[in-house]
This record gives sequence, structure tokens and C-alpha cells, in this order.
Amino acid sequence: MSDPGILDSVVIGAGQAGLSASFHLRRLDIPHVVLDADAAPGGAWQHRWDALTMRDVHGVAELPGSLPPARSRERANTAIPQYFTAYEREHDLPVIRPVHVDRVQNDARDPELLVVSAGERSWRSRTLVNATGTWSQPFVPRYPGMETFAGEQLHTVAYPGPEHFIGKRTLVVGGGASAVQFLGAIAPLTDVVWATRSEPVWRTDEFTPEAGAASVALVEQRVAAGLPPQSVVSVTGLMLREQEREAERLGVYRARRPMFARIEPDGVRWPDGSFERVDVILWATGFRPAIAHLAPLRLRSAAGGIRLDRGGRGTTAVADTRVQLVGYGPSASTIGANRAGRTAASGVRRYLQRSARAA
Repeated sequence: MSDPGILDSVVIGAGQAGLSASFHLRRLDIPHVVLDADAAPGGAWQHRWDALTMRDVHGVAELPGSLPPARSRERANTAIPQYFTAYEREHDLPVIRPVHVDRVQNDARDPELLVVSAGERSWRSRTLVNATGTWSQPFVPRYPGMETFAGEQLHTVAYPGPEHFIGKRTLVVGGGASAVQFLGAIAPLTDVVWATRSEPVWRTDEFTPEAGAASVALVEQRVAAGLPPQSVVSVTGLMLREQEREAERLGVYRARRPMFARIEPDGVRWPDGSFERVDVILWATGFRPAIAHLAPLRLRSAAGGIRLDRGGRGTTAVADTRVQLVGYGPSASTIGANRAGRTAASGVRRYLQRSARAA
């Protein structure tokens, strides 16, 4: 007889990937709970800036068994949380919040089980689906003198909207899609400077499904090798939308500078010794996977990343097949997250079936 205090699975995170995994686990009749750190539904979307509308986002794939939210001028940080709220209710998903998971480790009483701990609360489980994404782990590189800067430093997570920068000379740092979008919004309103570590790669051809598959394959190769994953967006190349055409006309993208050598109180010093006065540094420098709570399980390879099965295309951690990772590496997109949710649920079922046969 099974122990009622032991779950078959615990999902950590109720964003796109976590909700997809929960939907498929429920369809497979696998008892589980979803632990979400936020006080309300919406995943990372509820924390996005007010100026980001549904028309601006790259697109939000529909959750399984659902239609996608409308592309409109409604704020994304309102529309998508409403969409997630209705989805959780419609499918009666077992989400518990707010729960901030501190660590996941082997059960001292039964090393075949996992213990998911959040402060004084804990859950014992046979498997784990980690869907914590990256939003809670913004990355800002260290540069000499950055602590002396007398102006304002912001990361993407704290972007307040373009009006905030009016009258402030702004340095945007980063070579990804967010940097391009910020420049598109800010450049028509104030003076901007763009700096990236490497030459931006612009995509001039149509982004076909084949091109998307090729980009995802590059991320899969890194994950298969146990390397820290790059985002899918980082290997697709940059494209300008209509919203960025005015910034393009102003020459902002052509005037891109290589990275500065150091930061000073009133600006930055370039490698050639010249100085650039700026009032704000906007770090559009990306995120890292939020996986520190998994450290006790020792999932990382010597190369620093977590290897996944099926040559990086799967969701099962090679180092511990009890663990599924969704929204990690190649599945860190809304379409990828949905597919990964189905794959992870199947991975959980396979593990439970093997475990039952071995018992």
C-alpha cells in the first residue's frame, strides 16, 4: 500500500512550463502538487514592465488544451496572468502558493525519495519537475568601477518603461532582443548609446520553422554536452520590428560600440581612453537558470551545466532520472515549454513504472 504522505511528483514553478507539466501529469493520473513562489498566478509575466503589451511580445503559445491569449494592446503583465488564472481554475491544477523552495535533497529515511523544502514546510516525492525558469536570476556582469557610478543602474527586471528615461542619457548594454527593443522604445525620446561584447548578428532572411529548429539544435548540443545553456533567442539572430524602425532611422543600431573598459562616477571609459558621459546604465544582459535549490542533488556536470537525455532534446537529468527540467535550455520558450511539459510528464511516468517493477 502506498504512503499517502508521499507524492508521485512535485512541480516547482507555475509559469508556462510548470502549468503545462501539471496539465499532462493530471491527464496521466499522476498525483502531484505545483509549488509556486509568487502570491498570484502569472509566472514571470506578472513582473514585466507596464509598457510591454501583448502586441509587443514575441508571442505566447497556448497552454495545452487552450487557445492562445489575444494579440492586443493590453498590458502583458495583466493579460497573461489573467490567462494563467483562468487556466489553473479550468483544469483544477493543484497549485500551492506562495511557496519559495529553498532546496531539494535526498530523503534521509529513504534515499529513493526526494524532499522538497520551503522554510519549515516540506514535501516528500518520488520525482521532481523543475520549472523555475530564469526570471528570478538576472545576470549583471562585473566591471571595474561599477560601484562608483553616481547615476542609475537598472536591469531588465526593473525596466520602468520608456518615459522614465526622458532627459537622461542612457547606455543600453547587451546584444540580445531585449536590448534591441529597449533601444527602439527609448531612442525616440532621449539620447542613447548601445554597447555589446560582440558584434550583433542580424537576421535578414525569413525566420522559418526550419531556421527555428536549427537554432534550437544549437542549444540542445550545449545541453547534451553538459554546458550551461544559452537562450534560444541568442542563437536565432536579431530582427527589427515596426516598433524599432524609428530608432533604426536615427542610426542607433549602426552606432553600436564595443564594451567599455571601466565605469566611472559620471559615465564609462572606452578601451581607447575616451570618455562617455551617461546618466543611466540599463543592463539588458540576460538571466541564468534559477536552479540553486537543486544543488544538493549534484546534477551539474564538470562543464557547469545539467546534461539532459536524448542528446539534449529531452527533459530528464542524466545525473538523476528522478528529476525533469522544463523551461531549461532548448525548452526556455513558450512553445518549447509546452512540449517539454508533455515530455516531462512522460518521463515521470516512465520512472514510476520502472520503480514499481523493481520493487
